[in-house]
Amino acid sequence: MPFPSVLVANRGEIAIRVFRTLRRLGIRSVAVHGDADARAPHVREADEAVRIPSYLDIGAVIEAARRTGAAAIHPGYGFLAENAAFARACADAGLVFIGPPPEAIEAMGDKIRAKRTVAAAGVPVVPGRDEAGLSDAVLAEAALATGLPVLIKPSAGGGGKGMRLVREEPELADAIASARREARASFGDDTLLVERFVENPRHIEIQVFADSHGATVHLGERECSLQRRHQKIVEEAPSPLLDEAARERMGASAVAAARAVGYTGAGTVEYIVSADRPGEYFFMEMNTRLQVEHPVTELVTGLDLVELQLRVAAGEPLPFSEAPPLRGHAVEARVYAEDPSRGFLPTGGDVLLLNEPSGEHVRVDSGLAEGTEVGGSYDPMLAKVIAWGTDRAEALHRLDRALASYTLLGVPTNVAFLRTLLAHPEVAAGRLDTGLVERSLDDLAPSRPVPDEVLAAAALERMLALETGDPDPWAVPDGWRPGAPAWTPWIITPAGGDPIEVRVQGRAHGALVAVGDAAPVPASLAGDGTLTLSYDGRTLSYAAARHGHTLWLGRDGHAWALAEHVRAERGADAIAAGDGVLRSPMPGTVLAVKVAEGDAVTEGQPLVVVEAMKMEHTVTAPIAGVVAQLPARTGAQVALDAVLAVIEEG
Repeated sequence: MPFPSVLVANRGEIAIRVFRTLRRLGIRSVAVHGDADARAPHVREADEAVRIPSYLDIGAVIEAARRTGAAAIHPGYGFLAENAAFARACADAGLVFIGPPPEAIEAMGDKIRAKRTVAAAGVPVVPGRDEAGLSDAVLAEAALATGLPVLIKPSAGGGGKGMRLVREEPELADAIASARREARASFGDDTLLVERFVENPRHIEIQVFADSHGATVHLGERECSLQRRHQKIVEEAPSPLLDEAARERMGASAVAAARAVGYTGAGTVEYIVSADRPGEYFFMEMNTRLQVEHPVTELVTGLDLVELQLRVAAGEPLPFSEAPPLRGHAVEARVYAEDPSRGFLPTGGDVLLLNEPSGEHVRVDSGLAEGTEVGGSYDPMLAKVIAWGTDRAEALHRLDRALASYTLLGVPTNVAFLRTLLAHPEVAAGRLDTGLVERSLDDLAPSRPVPDEVLAAAALERMLALETGDPDPWAVPDGWRPGAPAWTPWIITPAGGDPIEVRVQGRAHGALVAVGDAAPVPASLAGDGTLTLSYDGRTLSYAAARHGHTLWLGRDGHAWALAEHVRAERGADAIAAGDGVLRSPMPGTVLAVKVAEGDAVTEGQPLVVVEAMKMEHTVTAPIAGVVAQLPARTGAQVALDAVLAVIEEG
């Protein structure tokens, strides 16, 4: 075995995924965790776990490895994975860092240095300006000289953090200031560069591997063009754009980039490719770690990339000298804790019920379990669903069916959105670019009312809860009276929606149900955990879980949170219709409060900035008026829909 024991300096799905390979190889696994993760699934999956103050605490991670006798540390991705100081600290402590040399991390971690290094090796780079220390004024001049549209990008970090697309000159100043602020917060470095924005761009990356014996090979490409706000959503291998000749040209370029920095281990060279001119490609950056989307490469090559990482780190040579042939097609969809119906804002909550897909050629990499608390402290990605097929159409179909069987109740997710995205005609045809999702949002994430049958199921579930099995009609408080059954009204409030009255005449096993102003229809409900609804001649099954007064129902990848609502009479001095109430659009932390009580504000004026899962959201005034109440405080934690401020018309 490469090592007797390995510590994984990460959490969630990537930690569990690495443990899977360690277990198969007979290697003892060690987890680390913060206080919030003490009962997390990755802690239970490991052979041993050690509490640390923070996943970013280098000293604590090193000490955990020493205490547990781990010989090596796998960093996963995120946190310390691309931290050269951490790689050096491992070496100083006599531990093997399962990753590239710190010099390679530094060379590729600085985008300015990386571009110059690979350009010297003959790798094509995007036109722009990338000297260190560019001032705001010089950046603006460089953007205009390069020619709009341009991308303003942080020199440090990745994942789309701090990246801004600028199409018009008046946008430049605000974009530069915003990019610096987010880069400083995310990476501790606000150095920026400017690059030409390639119209209709496709994001294609090459997986490379290098050993310490001089071998460097590529393992084909991954298409990562389906993105939103520069964050990947769906990835696939191989790309539907490239032919074999283009694949070999880009692969050779990626190998040259890796060799230019003395690379060893797993790495990914990312390119921007014009959808209009597929023969033209430019280097964007190199990620000096395992990628989130590595499973699609594993499924089309038959390789375990984590095992290769372990063996290369242990000094073994790669078991091949050239890329193995690609077999079939694989597609991965990322499951995020976010609400597409509310602008993809981060969500949170407790996992009340979880049913992840399985079956032939379907894989799920997940960090979830029932009872897991999803908060706002970490990245919103919860799991990945991956499917393989003999061709692209089969892989897409298999992934859609897997997502249809994915049920997570208690935390709003993007699963239904993913199914809609996969069915988009341009996606099905392979006509992709990085702007496709944003252009199609009205079709992909429309504002849809909750179906009547779901509301009916929620009302009947309440009726079902009242039933005792006693045949005496007086034993059930369902509105029964002598002569004829009465209508029992239930007020159901969908998450983010308005209250809807659902009237039920009869009992759950046989009733008439009227949703809102609709005519009554026959319906019945039975079951426990899984509810079977007969409604207007249709029979439907729902996964169900209750949390307090909220019932969660799930079906076909959709999930609805439905609260019992008590209609309350408002006093004369109540805030009319709540028009002046600012509520938090997501659970998170208040970063900034830009006004004080008594201030006059205009409609649309920024008032409060809330951050969750490394994403900032500015909440603006819904009306012009005066700040009458200001519960928001800088640094305070707020829940979804918590009142931040109240504006009274003045």
